[in-house]
Amino acid sequence: MKTIEDLDVAGKRVFVRADLNVPLDGATITDDGRIRAVAPTIAKLLERGAKVVVASHLGRPKGEPDPKFSLAPVAVRLGEILGKDVAFATDTVGEGAAAAVAGLADGQVALLENLRFNAGETSKDDAERKAFAERLAALADLYVGDGFGAVHRKHASVFDLPALLPHAAGDLIATEVGVLKKLTDEVARPYVVVLGGAKVSDKLGVIDNLLKKADRILIGGGMAYTFLKAQGHEVGISLLQEDQIQVCLNYLAEAEKRGVEFVLPVDVLVSADFPDLKGKTPATFDLVASDAIPADKEGLDIGPKTRELYAEKLADAGTVFWNGPMGVFEHPDYANGTKAVAQALLDSPGFTVVGGGDSAAAVRILGFDENAFGHISTGGGASLEYLEGKQLPGLTALEG
Repeated sequence: MKTIEDLDVAGKRVFVRADLNVPLDGATITDDGRIRAVAPTIAKLLERGAKVVVASHLGRPKGEPDPKFSLAPVAVRLGEILGKDVAFATDTVGEGAAAAVAGLADGQVALLENLRFNAGETSKDDAERKAFAERLAALADLYVGDGFGAVHRKHASVFDLPALLPHAAGDLIATEVGVLKKLTDEVARPYVVVLGGAKVSDKLGVIDNLLKKADRILIGGGMAYTFLKAQGHEVGISLLQEDQIQVCLNYLAEAEKRGVEFVLPVDVLVSADFPDLKGKTPATFDLVASDAIPADKEGLDIGPKTRELYAEKLADAGTVFWNGPMGVFEHPDYANGTKAVAQALLDSPGFTVVGGGDSAAAVRILGFDENAFGHISTGGGASLEYLEGKQLPGLTALEG
């Protein structure tokens, strides 16, 4: 896979496929981590005299313009981070894009409007997708893929466009791939995996694959309750995937067979009411053993004994991969489990990877120093699919 060092970019129009899919509250960016992650690649290209054309998706518009998914706020924030103006095109391949790109001098940058405002970006039809990619290719001389959070998507700007232009991986993707190799090919042991989030079904492939590689797997978040139900425990009104109970039983049996420690919560915070995440009014909850959840209550965070147990299981780790919060971390009364896991990663002597998505957001929202972790991924879904052993279309395209 070529890197940007292999490209002669001076005076060239360089199309950078970034992942600027940031959370917005109206027009306010609530977490700019993905913008900051790709900024060094853009800055390096600008310093070398490139005319940089940045493109990304944001959210899930229906293949047509939708103001609430506009990248306009991102253009402003990107300019602040780069310390220079970012021209903003009001469309992706139309007159606005053509004018914005034509107006660039060497060392200047433009951001196109949301790629998903065009149905060709995400089309399942190869011809429609390629047609959109050809229109994007007309805006550039070279292609740099640096949107790691999108490389698991077979989308026009990720998969089809690199085939039309000389291409290379940006620094962010090169770093992400190097880190993932440390989680698959060059693992320092003990290898501890921490998985949370809402659904077991979201993590099936990664559990399946990591049962062959990990020494310990710690489970938290909403997905823990399906495992507890599989063990025969009452889980009340907690998140539950009935259709995954047998799968969980199979995983528990496979872990025992392989000698992999499979660790579930021993205590949880429960409540009859889901917390107010807007006003964050104080929650009413009880602390109970994980095998004694009342029938009318739901688990919303791991308890103090579980936090202590998980910290012990992480204390001697050589490698840690963490994906998914331990509870409803957006509310302060249910954030302590996620905080405890983040702190345990910081205290661990091993190489620690926060696997993108809600975990990466939680680290920032809860006030941890991002630089203190070994790596914080910009792509939760992409990281998980890589760890499942899947071929990622965006990486395959860059290798071609």
